Amino acid sequence: MVGLGGNLPGAFDSCEDLLEAALARLPAAGLPVLARSRLWRSAAWPDATAPAFHNAVALAAPVLSPDAALAALQEVEAAFGRRRGEPNAPRTLDLDLIAHGREVRAGPGLILPHPRAHERLFVMGPLAEIAPGWRHPTLGLTARDLADQAPVGRDATPVGPPSEGP
Repeated sequence: MVGLGGNLPGAFDSCEDLLEAALARLPAAGLPVLARSRLWRSAAWPDATAPAFHNAVALAAPVLSPDAALAALQEVEAAFGRRRGEPNAPRTLDLDLIAHGREVRAGPGLILPHPRAHERLFVMGPLAEIAPGWRHPTLGLTARDLADQAPVGRDATPVGPPSEGP
């Protein structure tokens, strides 16, 4: 499961176009998309004066190992102009490995499931759209339950009609 987000369009006309292009790139990176949410929009945090974020979630077939999937996501980020700097700063593209099947891993490096995804409506809302019954591997709660309880990004709302297919 891959979380996508960004609030700077980079070389694209809009953040929406950037995220659609990133979604289209995932299969070539070894992450075939089985389902994807529509785009969601939320205020930037912690600086609400920064451009709003756009987010989505894609369910990808677990073809790659978790480490290889993370490396592939980082390569896609770099191809789209991602530069790592200050945490929570505006960025072109942020790709997170939210979960990899039922695997639980405490690091170092990769932590699965993502340690904060369950707290974020802009992740759990899109996930609940496409897999409402998905259960968090350690918390045991469904994506729908986690979306209802998420304390961060409560202003997140879907943009546009539900997506059709991957």
